[in-house]
Amino acid sequence: MGKTIRLTAGQAMVKYLSNQMTEDGETFIAGVWAIFGHGNVAGLGEALYGVREVLPTYRGHNEQTMAHAAIAYAKQSVRKRAMAVTSSIGPGATNMVTAAALAHANRLPVLLVPGDVFATRGPDPVLQQVEDFTDGCASANDCFKPVSRYFDRISRPEHLLTALPRAMRNLTDPADCGPVTLAFCQDTQAEAYDYPVSFFEPRIWGQRRIGADEVELDRAVAAIKAAQNPVLIAGGGVHYSGATEALKDFVETHNIPVAETQAGKSALPWDHAQNLGPIGVTGGEPANNRCETADLVIAVGTRLQDFTTGSWGLFKNPNRRMICLNVGAYDAGKHGADPLVADARRGLGQLSAALGAHRCPGDATAAKADWFSKVDPLTAAPKDANTLPTDMQVVGAVQRAAHDNTIAMCAAGTMPGELHKLWKAGRPGSYHMEYGFSCMGYEIAGAMGIKMADPDADVICFTGDGTYMMANSEMATAVMMGISFTVVVTDNRGFGCINRLQMGTGGAEFNNLLEHAIGGENSAIDFAKHAESMGAKSVKVGSIAELEEALAKRHDHKGVYVVVIDTDPYASTEYGGTWWEVGVPEVSARASVNEKRAALEVALKERNEG
Repeated sequence: MGKTIRLTAGQAMVKYLSNQMTEDGETFIAGVWAIFGHGNVAGLGEALYGVREVLPTYRGHNEQTMAHAAIAYAKQSVRKRAMAVTSSIGPGATNMVTAAALAHANRLPVLLVPGDVFATRGPDPVLQQVEDFTDGCASANDCFKPVSRYFDRISRPEHLLTALPRAMRNLTDPADCGPVTLAFCQDTQAEAYDYPVSFFEPRIWGQRRIGADEVELDRAVAAIKAAQNPVLIAGGGVHYSGATEALKDFVETHNIPVAETQAGKSALPWDHAQNLGPIGVTGGEPANNRCETADLVIAVGTRLQDFTTGSWGLFKNPNRRMICLNVGAYDAGKHGADPLVADARRGLGQLSAALGAHRCPGDATAAKADWFSKVDPLTAAPKDANTLPTDMQVVGAVQRAAHDNTIAMCAAGTMPGELHKLWKAGRPGSYHMEYGFSCMGYEIAGAMGIKMADPDADVICFTGDGTYMMANSEMATAVMMGISFTVVVTDNRGFGCINRLQMGTGGAEFNNLLEHAIGGENSAIDFAKHAESMGAKSVKVGSIAELEEALAKRHDHKGVYVVVIDTDPYASTEYGGTWWEVGVPEVSARASVNEKRAALEVALKERNEG
């Protein structure tokens, strides 16, 4: 067995993680977020203290949101680095399940280490233990299984010898990347074992770049050469592969226009000739019109969720084919597509080499001028200062205040749709949207994680009043740690986005805006004062002009800078978009609902027969 070193299991875990390196010479796990409780403070807490100079530990205020910060860090780092998150057992652990689901949906790495029950079962039931009357092996941490790419329960110290390498494989594998959960029994954390010294030798984890299968490549090349009206959909995988330059070269060489998903936005600069802009439900007319008539759809690094495909009603050409270039076979074969399983950067290079000088016919760029002539006025400063500002006008104000190093970020509510349509992203990585899970409460913690990943960036977080109320406590963490970013709170007094969807499906305005909720007339939340109470510099503005003045001062302050503005809950960009399948009731006493149900059935028939 060779030389050994006697360590507790907790010490062994952090020593191992401290020696897993990137190709750039940094630790892959950049730090550990921790809220200690009886399930992790004595074992893992003591172990983390011992390596605090090598593997920093950060204290959060909520388990879910500190995990959101870790996930945002990984996303902004394009999966080259990640973070670990540890909690106690019980509620601390289950608080992280939502974050695990977010990472799972977005294919993002995060190592979750919740404390677990005693492996010996001697003290059962311990504080916060959930008992299953029919399964003695179950614990609350089993909730992580459906939302983890790899799950293991560490009930013996030697389990780490196999569990940790498996965890690292999943965290760094391009296809299987996602959340890893190692439920760590609290007594096991403190147990000692003689570990092989060789287990802790530094290891470099690089980015595997899978090349395309020859048969799949030949089929894709033939399809592109035959296409008369192709379109390429750029997804988040373009960023994670580091393929933005390869994409630019490919579409310029072969004259193929690009549509961008929420995760793919900024893969090309907004004003690049081949960039038709946003696609799908929150998309624009240039991209959506092209997709409707396309005879070939080339999907690169996207999982093709319904907001991208318009619930698969967007692609209306009955003779269209689809090629899915994706590092994951699961995504590459969706909806009868011709799979091209490969790393995005390498796959685009192979395609381009095989295509040679071939250029697809046509010019799709003329539609862009018409699109901007429609939407640019929506983002202009209002002429009437006495009306409530719209979210589009807020986007315009922030855009005018943006710099080359600005990163616009968001996740849920009204702003993702407006930003997808209207925000002009100038460089790769300057647009950070969590729309795979679209998790309310991601924004403030996520902004902190982005800033930790890119300290020189000017991070601007868009959040509505609804998502602010969901989760805001990591604002205090950012203030404590001296992390600077800007938060723009658009207060439309409720869940404005879902209220508009409710109206759009024939429903009455009910239980979304505060004025339509029981007791809503008593709500009087002062977001500026609330942010100030957590140590942020905050200001409430009354107009777009005042918003621009406030944004101009954001660099005068260290820490979190919050600007609150009241907005119109009903206004949204009417241009662009496409059909989206929402379950409208078949039976209703309301004529408006019946009308929307009839329209849904027509749309379903068109989609299913198309």
